[in-house]
Amino acid sequence: MIAGRYSLEREIGRGGMGAVWLGRDEVLNRPVALKRVGATPDAPAPDLTRAEREARLAASLNHPHVVAIYDLVHDGDDRWLVMEYVAGETLSAMVRREGPLSHDRAAALLGQAAEALAAAHSAGIVHRDVKPSNILVTAADRVKLTDFGIARAAADATLTQTGLVTGSPAYLAPEVATGKPATDRSDVWSLGTTLYHALAGRPPYDVGDNVMGALYRIVHEDPPRLADAGWLAPVLEATMATDPADRWSMREVARYLAAGPGAAEPEPDATRSMATLGAASPVPVEEREATPAHDEPAPPDDESADEPPRKRRGVSPVLLGLLAAAVVAAAVVLFLQTREDPGAGPTAGGTTSASPSPTASETPSPTSSESPSESPTQSPSPSETSETPDQQAEAAAMEGFASDYLSTVTSDPQASWERLTPAFQRQSGGFESYNGFWSGISRANVLDITADPGSDTVTYSVEYTRNDGSTITDVVTLDLQPAGDSFLIAGES
Repeated sequence: MIAGRYSLEREIGRGGMGAVWLGRDEVLNRPVALKRVGATPDAPAPDLTRAEREARLAASLNHPHVVAIYDLVHDGDDRWLVMEYVAGETLSAMVRREGPLSHDRAAALLGQAAEALAAAHSAGIVHRDVKPSNILVTAADRVKLTDFGIARAAADATLTQTGLVTGSPAYLAPEVATGKPATDRSDVWSLGTTLYHALAGRPPYDVGDNVMGALYRIVHEDPPRLADAGWLAPVLEATMATDPADRWSMREVARYLAAGPGAAEPEPDATRSMATLGAASPVPVEEREATPAHDEPAPPDDESADEPPRKRRGVSPVLLGLLAAAVVAAAVVLFLQTREDPGAGPTAGGTTSASPSPTASETPSPTSSESPSESPTQSPSPSETSETPDQQAEAAAMEGFASDYLSTVTSDPQASWERLTPAFQRQSGGFESYNGFWSGISRANVLDITADPGSDTVTYSVEYTRNDGSTITDVVTLDLQPAGDSFLIAGES
């Protein structure tokens, strides 16, 4: 008996994080699925923060195509996630059993998953591990999305571990395979690869034991295409696009799949995405969209054609090689921890409501109840730096611009919006989306700030106070673009 209320009947699923059990709520007399959460194979103690996050994020999504979360209970030293029991099987098991699905059936199933993910993205949640084994299908072809174990929310206060690869290698988006943050557009790629799997009867990338080779192909080769994709060819191309900016939003994917054969390709959708939340929004780095990074040129467009070029610093091939090796090593470790047992499938009569997922190594940023210092830590003094006087003056101007931006964005979002370049305004989903986010923040207090004139970037740590009085911290890097005697924000990471 778990927590004096839930009995365990039999194991119904197993993955990289252990077993999921069919149980019964003895108080309400109904079947439930239970998963022991927080424990990781390589950790000496349970990751209770992860357990609480998974429960909180999944429970916040009251959606017909998301597995419902009923409870998170303590039982001795263990914590158990109590979930809706879904009688059926995973999409991966279905395809193994039935073979490739028809176009219309695959669209009907993946369309339901897209609806669930679109709702998650609207709530500021990125799943980060979309794959066939995390999509449950009932006998009536009703879909339930599960396993938010490595998801991230805009309100989560977590320290980023740069270069950590999270998710299942065969379904990783190219930007995630290189160690960049996962975003809502990364979920779009993963749904596209899942649709590919359903249509082809196999994943788009054969990982096997050659994880490094698979990651190389995902990053450097053109995405694979199906010759017989039929009316689903446009959605496969629009989801499995190497550049995140070329992918449809999840809402657009859901609409296309729901429209059926003859569906028109959607016009750009104004739905808010984590990819384009707006400059300096308090979103942990894992959530950020792939807006142009400082080592990538901004996409050409008419409105930004006259904007002055930005300074760039070269990166040596040796350093790039070392970084790539580190990312691949992280992916190999994660893959070995999370690869599924080919022989493990749902037992007769039901399946897990939450296939266990890998754990990203996360360290929560503390939520402080103390009043932080009002004065941010400034750049080193002239005696402590080798910068020239002109560079020091430029750095001070950049830091002043960023500090002023954060001091006014919560009180005058319209004025702050004008400090974004036209290209970044479009990437931010328009003013309505931008203002909708900042309207929930009452104060942004800079704790530390440092500018790098050589790359036109300014990095700061900041504590945000929400309207309800709670706080979160984040570290943000802004890409600045000179504009007269001031700057504009051209991107963030």
